[in-house]
Amino acid sequence: MGEAGESAEEDSDRSTLEFASLSPDLFDAAPDVVAGRPVPFIKDVPIPSAMSIPLSERVAIPELGPDDDGREVVVAGWIQEVRDLGGIAFVELRQGTETGQIVLPKGKVDEDTVDTLVEANRESVAAIAGTVQESDEAPGGFEVLPDEAELLNEAQTPLPMGVVDRVDTDVDTRLENRFLDVRKPEVQAIFAVRAAAVEGGRQWLQEEGFTEFTSPNIIGAASEGGTDIFEVQYFEETAYLSQSPQLYKQMMMATGLDKVFEIAKYFRAESHNTRRHLNESSAFDCEVAFIDDEDDVLWVLENLVHAITSFVDENCTEELELLDHEVTVPDTPFPRVTYDEALDWTADDVEEEVAWGEDLSTEAEYALGDIMEEKGHEYYFITKYPDECKPFYAQPEGEELSRSFDLGKSGMEVTSGAQRVHDPDLLRQRIEEMGADTEDFEDYLKPFTYGMPPHGGFGLGIERIVMEMLDLHNIREAVLFPRDRDRLRP
Repeated sequence: MGEAGESAEEDSDRSTLEFASLSPDLFDAAPDVVAGRPVPFIKDVPIPSAMSIPLSERVAIPELGPDDDGREVVVAGWIQEVRDLGGIAFVELRQGTETGQIVLPKGKVDEDTVDTLVEANRESVAAIAGTVQESDEAPGGFEVLPDEAELLNEAQTPLPMGVVDRVDTDVDTRLENRFLDVRKPEVQAIFAVRAAAVEGGRQWLQEEGFTEFTSPNIIGAASEGGTDIFEVQYFEETAYLSQSPQLYKQMMMATGLDKVFEIAKYFRAESHNTRRHLNESSAFDCEVAFIDDEDDVLWVLENLVHAITSFVDENCTEELELLDHEVTVPDTPFPRVTYDEALDWTADDVEEEVAWGEDLSTEAEYALGDIMEEKGHEYYFITKYPDECKPFYAQPEGEELSRSFDLGKSGMEVTSGAQRVHDPDLLRQRIEEMGADTEDFEDYLKPFTYGMPPHGGFGLGIERIVMEMLDLHNIREAVLFPRDRDRLRP
């Protein structure tokens, strides 16, 4: 028998063993056989009956109003609150960020329907078929008088955390129960803003002639050098999770696609565990060919930020109201501050001096943010970094500097970028100087030997720009299921 046949036989044996390892008390006799295997039936697991209320006819609660008086509708959502006043009861049904009132006058509404809704636990999912009636006292000026109600899924009690309770819940509890946390309207608003930020950025880049591409996340060599990288076993070889699509987007500059971008994933094995750091993050990663210097890249970045903030400001009015927040759309161009100027300006405001050649400390970043705010600027570039503190692919300038930059906002680094080295001999030299083996980078280096134009780019962190736009305290609030030093689940 061939390899495929042997594999199928092994799978069949494995499945039989898996069934055999289960307790026989779990199963009834299995009269049917599928593909030569017995089909088990687990006892005492009721199969839901067909739903009597057609959910396909569900009407969105935000679409209803007093003008729908007398209209027969189907509404469905989560039971947020039940108020039983004796002769009448009210149920708040939540759908997304909106709630609608279900009115239950006892004696007028079928007793089973009343019991179904009034006795349900909070956050249970219910469907109601009924009639809209105008009501000045109800939210939105209307309520629904039910003809029929169906409990689609009852929530257990107690809840791991409250959804509408005015009680602060710690971040860890929220993240462990993210499915409940996102039911909060203000949390939904954060992710609506995030989605708008991605949409606005992608739209602007495409209008500017950028082509979206996708690079692999499993790679054969560290994309940025260093040790902050996750190793994975790739069959018989050692592979890595990409720190960024850096090497691939540079390779794209040799293809004739002069402007490319990716909504990228970053994986960084850094031990930082602060409110500003994640080990898995996402970004707009962009690269542009045929540039004169890094100023051409700065133009793209500042206008991308302007486009994102403008799009959010124009399209997220309701979400920003829920968050009680205004988004500031920055003027362009952003001011440029050299690395040397940044050290000089912040020298008197930091306890520990930043040695020339090192990245700015968190303390220095905050101090510079305060200085720039006094000058009327939220966003600003820090340019002309020392070559020694930037990656091997950053274009050097003179003996000590590089054509690299950071984008700061209010004291936080939002992104970094640079003009890249496009000379293959210089690139090989710089890879060797950082202690890496050029053989590990042959796929990356090959395009540089067959015609590579001057180019540059950046990676704009999506979580960071959302965090900064909304003044979120913790970057984990800007990602649904964050991965940090201590969190691998859910």
